[in-house]
Amino acid sequence: MKKGMKIVLFLVFTIVWSIIVYLFNGEWLHFIPLVVADVLFFETISWQFWKKKEKKEKKKKSELRTWVEAIAFAVVAAHILRTFFIEAYTIPTSSMEKSMLIGDFLFVSKLAYGPRVPMTPVAVPLVHHTIPGTKKKSYSEIVKVPYHRMKGLGEIKRNDCVVFNWPAEKLNRPVDKKENYVKRCVGIAGDKIEIVNGQLMVNDEPQTEPEGMKKQFTYNVKTKGSGLNPKLLYKKFDITEGSRGSNMNEYNLFLTDEALKGLNEFKNVKSITQNIDTTYNSPQYYFPNNNDHLWNIDNYGPILIPKKGSSIDLTMENIDLYKDIIEIYEENTLKISENNIYINDSLTSSYKFKMNYYWMMGDNRHNSADSRMWGFLPENHVVGKALFVWMSWDKNGKGLNKIRWDRLFSSVK
Repeated sequence: MKKGMKIVLFLVFTIVWSIIVYLFNGEWLHFIPLVVADVLFFETISWQFWKKKEKKEKKKKSELRTWVEAIAFAVVAAHILRTFFIEAYTIPTSSMEKSMLIGDFLFVSKLAYGPRVPMTPVAVPLVHHTIPGTKKKSYSEIVKVPYHRMKGLGEIKRNDCVVFNWPAEKLNRPVDKKENYVKRCVGIAGDKIEIVNGQLMVNDEPQTEPEGMKKQFTYNVKTKGSGLNPKLLYKKFDITEGSRGSNMNEYNLFLTDEALKGLNEFKNVKSITQNIDTTYNSPQYYFPNNNDHLWNIDNYGPILIPKKGSSIDLTMENIDLYKDIIEIYEENTLKISENNIYINDSLTSSYKFKMNYYWMMGDNRHNSADSRMWGFLPENHVVGKALFVWMSWDKNGKGLNKIRWDRLFSSVK
């Protein structure tokens, strides 16, 4: 068959196939034309590997063309893999210590919750929002695609470690080009969240902590006689955060339950007290960032997480909790005049949510900029589920010990 006829038949097949896929809602089948194109034209993969391939006389390609085709195929394949299946991610901050460590390199599954179709498809492949080595953005907003998530293997569950685009970013970047964060999902759509003296309550019950979760709080540690050796604390309990207190032999340390238990056995340790914030002097730092809700890092809520399709009565007392959802995430106009609430220029006393929302918190509870500071996570900001650590780099280590060998290929819990 002549190449021109192949191209015509391929285009007709692609159009008809796309219509069939749309009608039967089988969106993953959109990839089939890529396979057909490779069989007909590119032959980069031996799809009939069990058969002995007949040698065909082909016009010899120049070395430059061979390299260009090989690089183009590699870039396209990697881009599809990164967009729809799995992506690498690095832990930049200590907000998830000690469940995840600074220097951990993760693989993030896009299949877990379903891959999000690119919302800004015109972009440099294999990079996020900035071209490496420059300050220029890596994408164009000439084409914008509405939010759509393909079918995945499941839904977000409580205690999943989720990578997402930070919704509170103020740089006016598109949703899928906002900075990536990773936190633990402690509340799903419809849940009630409250923190009482540092204890997270989910639907009026203490949080069920998964095996392997290592949350941290700050503690005031007082010693008698000799002080504490930072190198010993790091070696025995992996204590990397903390400082001296206001008095001699007094320390403020970030401790896991395991480190707390071990430190209590030190003979020179006089007392260890968990730091619980009972003041309400800075409500502007905590969502919804005003003086009407006197909440802090250890005493917060209660607050209800919006669920798609559910409705809520809007009042002047709770409008601040939901105004970002109404205005920014779900793209309505919101006006308040003389204690009346107008959505899309219509007087209203209720609102029906268009998306599911989630509550994200870092396991390092006293050193995490999370939902307590910026509020709800919309479902269209979700990137994927953290799967496992494929590399972990310890900046404090020396030589071969810079690699945390015990963390290689360990699952994220």
